[in-house]
Amino acid sequence: MPQVRHAEGVCELSGDWTLRALSPHIAGVRAALAAVPADAAWSCAGVLRLDSFGAALLWQAWGRNWPATIEISAALREVVARVAAAAEHPPAPPRPFTTTEAITLLGAGLVGFRRHLADLTVLLGQLVLDVVHLLRHRREWPVLEISANLYKVAVRAMPVTALVGFLIGVVLSYLSALQLRAFGADIFIVNILGLGIIRELGPVLVSVLVAGRSGSAMTAQLGVMRVTEEIDALAAMGISASLRLVLPKVLALTLAMPLLVLWTSAVALFGGMVSAWMELGMSFGFFLETLPRVVPLANVFVGLTKGLVFGLLISLVACHFGLRVKPNTESLSANTTASVVTAITVVILVDALFAIATRRIGVPG
Repeated sequence: MPQVRHAEGVCELSGDWTLRALSPHIAGVRAALAAVPADAAWSCAGVLRLDSFGAALLWQAWGRNWPATIEISAALREVVARVAAAAEHPPAPPRPFTTTEAITLLGAGLVGFRRHLADLTVLLGQLVLDVVHLLRHRREWPVLEISANLYKVAVRAMPVTALVGFLIGVVLSYLSALQLRAFGADIFIVNILGLGIIRELGPVLVSVLVAGRSGSAMTAQLGVMRVTEEIDALAAMGISASLRLVLPKVLALTLAMPLLVLWTSAVALFGGMVSAWMELGMSFGFFLETLPRVVPLANVFVGLTKGLVFGLLISLVACHFGLRVKPNTESLSANTTASVVTAITVVILVDALFAIATRRIGVPG
């Protein structure tokens, strides 16, 4: 524990003068140092340890000058001297953010976006060429890889999507019931749940979950193969990495997403039915009978089409960032994070375009 003892014109310091030891007693230590007269002699013979924080504290107490009389070892003097030298040259204040820097950042962002877009286009073109090749050589279809990826991205994702969908359905139904009951419009909860979940919430919710779960896994898998040079080994053996690694992932997620959207929307509607039954006393039979009449079948096709497009985009983005990983772990983590963020952003942007393009389809007048 650091101690300051002043008697007969001599201030004696003892104990550890480090950040860890000083922090719990910093207020008392500052007050004790401030009470020492300016002409007092100082003795640091009892100081066991001294770091830069303790040295800065003493240097300020001494008025940024060495005391006229001081007893200090050579090692402690060196620590205080370094702090004193640093205090003479304070760091320059940060420069204000200028318009030129803003334009530079904007330009760098646009150039980076253009590179990503060009690489994604090249990847998509390569996949089209792979499909054309497989149509001419049907025995080379990577059936086992597609099947394995379908199991990973679809079957293993069903529990978590069902749980989240059920809870979202319950919450949406409960909140809607509170508002509809105030206006005596309880029956319209079927319209709200049907249109909201089947057309919008189901596809977007599944896409966000899949982007965070399966998209990140795809990026990490390709990135690890890049770090361990397995992709280079495949190229050395004459095996196409896009045909054996990328195409099965893209096909599997594109095919699995509509099924996951259908599954999650059904569970979310069930959650909404349970909540409507408990909150409004609406029977399951009435809900199921009313749903097809107030929600046209076109909304189901809109939701499935969204799932198909979102699955293609998420898998393309995930594989794109996975192939950009450089042979180090920092690049792997950075690209995995960028993959998830980009996939979710792209899904939301495309969903907005879908909302505009299909505003006249399946919406009751």
